Amino acid sequence: MELTNISVIKDLFERHGFSFTKSLGQNFLINPAVCPKIAELGGAKPGVCALEIGTGVGVLTKELAERCDKVIAVEIDTSLKPILEETLADYDNVEIVFADVMETDLAALLAEKAGGMETVVCANLPYYITSPVIMRVLESRLPISAMTVMVQKEAADRICAKPGTRDCGAISCAVSYYSEPKLLFKVGRGSFMPSPNVDSAVIRLDVKPAADIPAEEERLLFRIIRASFSQRRKQVANPLSGELHISKAELSALMEGFGIKPTARAEELTLEDFGRLTKAVINSR
Repeated sequence: MELTNISVIKDLFERHGFSFTKSLGQNFLINPAVCPKIAELGGAKPGVCALEIGTGVGVLTKELAERCDKVIAVEIDTSLKPILEETLADYDNVEIVFADVMETDLAALLAEKAGGMETVVCANLPYYITSPVIMRVLESRLPISAMTVMVQKEAADRICAKPGTRDCGAISCAVSYYSEPKLLFKVGRGSFMPSPNVDSAVIRLDVKPAADIPAEEERLLFRIIRASFSQRRKQVANPLSGELHISKAELSALMEGFGIKPTARAEELTLEDFGRLTKAVINSR
């Protein structure tokens, strides 16, 4: 079954009474070259388990199933169940869990179903939930080696921007803390049905080993990062002074003591700078 063929997809939808749910941001892939590439570059291979987030009609699921020993797919839209039962009927290594990924204990799911195999995450993420899903996966410290996802091109650029550069934001720093992000390739808006108003891109996040720092310090680090970028046009001492309840003069002195310019804006600070600033604040208490 050619799951990227528009006629085939429309026939599936008609026979099973499926209609798009606008709130779920559903855009199904119709470019046959994209999903094989995501699977290959995402690390799908024998001996590997793939965790897929969102199945659509099973285009990527099928490519993962043909390469991996096991595929665990989490799909929120239960109306896709009869379609997936048909499109994935030939694959006995696929297990679909109908649930909201934002409310699912992914660590428990993998512990129960992945069989201890090396695991990778692959997904075509709806634009409206890109950052929350990525951060949920990374913050959960799942036993995964990489996360390869298709997102809006603008989001891909922001996520992959290096801390300390003009394009970086709080999400750039957070992703870089947990992983090594890389933009793999672009996907035009005409590759989807219905066609979105923007282009997409596929990124891969290679997960880093967990940092050996106390949980309290890690929480403060992200609090500082979020506050710094909340007013990105201003010098970081301004929003941080209010957030941390430290006078601007004292905060500036702490920054200077750790080699950070008090006049710096958030986009000028590297992840290491934010780490040093976090330690400075902890040491000052």
